[in-house]
Amino acid sequence: MCYVVEQENAPRQAEQKFEMSHFTAVIADDHAIVRSGLKAALENERLVDGHQIEVVAEAGNGLDAIAAVKQHRPDMLVLDVSMPIAGGVEVLVETRRWSPDTRIAVFTGISAMGKVSELIEAGVDGLFSKAEDNQGLYQHVPMILQGGRYISPFFTSIMDNAPQQNALTDRERQILNLIVAGQSNKEISGHLGISAKTVDRHRTNLMQKLDVHSVAQLIAYSLREGLIDPAAEI
Repeated sequence: MCYVVEQENAPRQAEQKFEMSHFTAVIADDHAIVRSGLKAALENERLVDGHQIEVVAEAGNGLDAIAAVKQHRPDMLVLDVSMPIAGGVEVLVETRRWSPDTRIAVFTGISAMGKVSELIEAGVDGLFSKAEDNQGLYQHVPMILQGGRYISPFFTSIMDNAPQQNALTDRERQILNLIVAGQSNKEISGHLGISAKTVDRHRTNLMQKLDVHSVAQLIAYSLREGLIDPAAEI
């Protein structure tokens, strides 16, 4: 079952632009061939219900994506979440900060439940899988530009069939990243300004929530489910 939400209070400026049927977009993906294909499709009015979409910039890594958004303030950002230098969630957060009216459509090959949950909770306007027919993305772009939201059936199925799991707190995610970075309880306590005993309690809670029984299993599970970014700098 797909998830579609129409936002009734879309910015007036966005409504006026939609009436004009002309939009700008930034494409962020670390594969040039994907960027090229998306650009050609988005600028083909027949594929996007007659709307004129101008791709004003492309980015091959997260840092360039953030810079492009800050410079152009586009109507839409089409974003992959697995990119060098800065991850997709970081780009999403920075886009909301610098260009809050930009609609964000994630087009990705990831399927880890943890990462999917994180993207949905972060408030992406569209979530599409590279494992599906691209037509779904092009078909729903006009609705997303109008203020609607669409999560493809590929991802809603993952969420519906996922086992129930207690959500991690912000502190637990922070400690999880430091554990994966190889820090000991003592090092983490010094880094966060909390006692080693408190760190150990958080570590124990993490293992219980994720149903793992060693640090090695904790790291493997976190990487597999997208709970942490292996390229992130701690």
